[in-house]
Amino acid sequence: MIDHARAYAAGESAPAEPRNAATVVLLRDGSSGVEVYLLRRQATMAFAAGMCVFPGGGVDPRDFSEDVAWAGPSVEEWARTLGCEPSLARALVCAAVRETFEESGVLLAGTSADSVVEDTTGDDWEADRVALETRELSMTDFLVRRGLVLRTDLLGAWSGWLTPVFEPKRYRTWFFVAVLPGSQTTRDVSSESSSVMWLPALEAVAAVEGGEVAMMPPTFLTCLDIGQHASTAAALEAAGGRTVEIFTPEVIAAGDDFILSTPSHYEALLDAR
Repeated sequence: MIDHARAYAAGESAPAEPRNAATVVLLRDGSSGVEVYLLRRQATMAFAAGMCVFPGGGVDPRDFSEDVAWAGPSVEEWARTLGCEPSLARALVCAAVRETFEESGVLLAGTSADSVVEDTTGDDWEADRVALETRELSMTDFLVRRGLVLRTDLLGAWSGWLTPVFEPKRYRTWFFVAVLPGSQTTRDVSSESSSVMWLPALEAVAAVEGGEVAMMPPTFLTCLDIGQHASTAAALEAAGGRTVEIFTPEVIAAGDDFILSTPSHYEALLDAR
């Protein structure tokens, strides 16, 4: 990793072009604190193999559709929060909702601006989920067919990460948070995961520190951050005051060792452990 980083820093190698992506930290209140929903990626995956991740994935070109049914903050408001152009903000929010449904069966949409789908476990819902996952169906057409609107107000912006320059696959990923709708349940449906789990956020952190599960730094640090909040309501309130600035980790010296740099907010949380 160090040799690769030095090669890119010296201009000897050209970094891969990052792909825009969205990931959603699904939350629920538990007896041991706020819980997060995690998927363990298949060991055969080309990126983050075997890692525990949140539902998410790359933006589909059709996520940019201006015809997508929308409820909640305007596209312009989301653009200011996410720190990007309105067209990309629309696509990121659409991708966040779409990927969450594809990978967990949870749909942040309703028949109106103040309703949410109660149940997505039927065979007809599963057929639509698979069609979205295989790109046979766009999110816009799915919503139109169902008479639904995106409940963008159920999402909160959390953070943004850009994969280091020395990685062969790179993603510019916006992290969102959302509370599991009370009437819906998560399902182990993603073809990219070998298992799924709900864990209290700080227990997930401890599991990584104990070598029981593996996470990439952004996932680990997000769990640590979420774990500072006493309830899902508190986490959503915290998200309401955030604007996203994309952070790119770099290799830095730490005594005789080398580590990846971390935003100062997370450094303070790590120091407090």
